[in-house]
Amino acid sequence: MSKRPSKKRDTRYTSYCHPRWWPTWIGISLMWLMSRLPLKLQWWIGKLIGELAYRLIPRRRHITEVNIRLCFPELSAEEQQKLVRKAFHSNGIGIMEIGLAWFRDPKVYLPVTTVHGLEHVDAALERGNGILLLGGHYSTLDLGGSLVTEFIKADVMQRDHNNPLMNAIMTRARERRYGVALDSKNLRGLLKQLKQNRIVWYATDQDYGRKGIVFAPFFGVPAGSITATSRIAERSGCAVVPFSHFRRENQPGYDIYFHPPLENFPSGNDMADATLVNHTIEQEIRHHPDQYLWMHRRFKTRPSKDDPDLYRKDPH
Repeated sequence: MSKRPSKKRDTRYTSYCHPRWWPTWIGISLMWLMSRLPLKLQWWIGKLIGELAYRLIPRRRHITEVNIRLCFPELSAEEQQKLVRKAFHSNGIGIMEIGLAWFRDPKVYLPVTTVHGLEHVDAALERGNGILLLGGHYSTLDLGGSLVTEFIKADVMQRDHNNPLMNAIMTRARERRYGVALDSKNLRGLLKQLKQNRIVWYATDQDYGRKGIVFAPFFGVPAGSITATSRIAERSGCAVVPFSHFRRENQPGYDIYFHPPLENFPSGNDMADATLVNHTIEQEIRHHPDQYLWMHRRFKTRPSKDDPDLYRKDPH
């Protein structure tokens, strides 16, 4: 487990006055303006964005189709395609919700937000070793995280944006809501926060390459799964609390869920631990399968380097 601190970020807006940053500033300004629209209208625009992406970005559509076919073999081909399209719509809404998370006070949306299982967080904090919030890459990622800080005090681990200005906007916005926004590689900082009995949002559900992983089942498919979650829990003694957040189907609104901490974790068996983590996230996804980030190549890393690429299109 790496202890190297993250590269220092520059979040000063004065560092981004050069004309080369102006296109990014224009995009950010548009996000700010759109965040002022009524929620229903934002959802409608988000669905439109998702539909356009579904039609115009064939590579991401193909990745999503492969993931849905692998993870939901019980669905007919027609049902799988409907889920693919709905996933694009949900993630389009998620793009709109980024503006809400970054530029709006989440208190505005508390009347349409319900939190479930907060008692599990309170009980885990009483242990005094901190909480690792086991999250996932749901389409409500940013807004769900912003809303949850109205109910708990938490820190977050994030993968920094490749665009330094976007990263500055994102980091400043998140640090207004969270206590600290830690770089995803800053595990020393994570352990420090847990030692102070803090709550830290942490996601393990993407393919991070071949280093430090086991191939545990995710929807029945062997998936490269990091073992760092076990190492963190072992070294800190923290509770690992599953956490999810979803958009309501029938009317504008959101639900946030906390579940009891994982039992017998870490167990001393990396495969068993990774299988439990994947199963826990899988169970949450199944409640609203369209609201997951299926556009990511979750099964990119294969058990053997000789295994065929699951995302390679058949040339015939």
